[in-house]
Amino acid sequence: MIAVIKYNAGNIRSVANALSRLGQQCLVTDNTEEICRAEKVIFPGVGEAGSAMRYLKERELDRVIKSLKQPVLGICLGLQLMCRYSEEGSTECLKIFNSDVRIFPKSDKVPHMGWNNFSSLNGELFKGITAEDDVYYVHSYYPEISSCTSAVCDYIIPFSASMQRENFYATQFHPEKSAVTGEKILKNFLEL
Repeated sequence: MIAVIKYNAGNIRSVANALSRLGQQCLVTDNTEEICRAEKVIFPGVGEAGSAMRYLKERELDRVIKSLKQPVLGICLGLQLMCRYSEEGSTECLKIFNSDVRIFPKSDKVPHMGWNNFSSLNGELFKGITAEDDVYYVHSYYPEISSCTSAVCDYIIPFSASMQRENFYATQFHPEKSAVTGEKILKNFLEL
């Protein structure tokens, strides 16, 4: 079973629909026992870091997520919350990845919204993917590049498009909205 973590962040239905297109059923839940029993866990989200972390802490999901041993995929806000700290609301995050989340410099190009590619692809999520493939982004905050970075996007400044550490994988872009490329990335995750 695939658990999709529910924590008052948007975009969960898009992830469930993408999994359904791949022939996979999922359980959208904030129940810690269901999350711990799942074969794979997806931690998606669109929203604000501070309120999302409060919800996770109130339900002790912050401790549960960090303790998971099965493959976990963070998406967008999910990736940001897996970092150490976010400038959005001065939020202490889960500290799974050794990176901080910063706000893009003020520009008429913020938020970063639309299709973009990436470089320096590394790891199992990118099997069959090339740097020429485009994926879909929507964000005003970005994760800094660190030793956990597994792909880089250059938009105003270079940032981590994807991160990986042990069983934790994450994408700043939205694979569930990234057409064929995103479907391949989700499939690669499901095959871990």
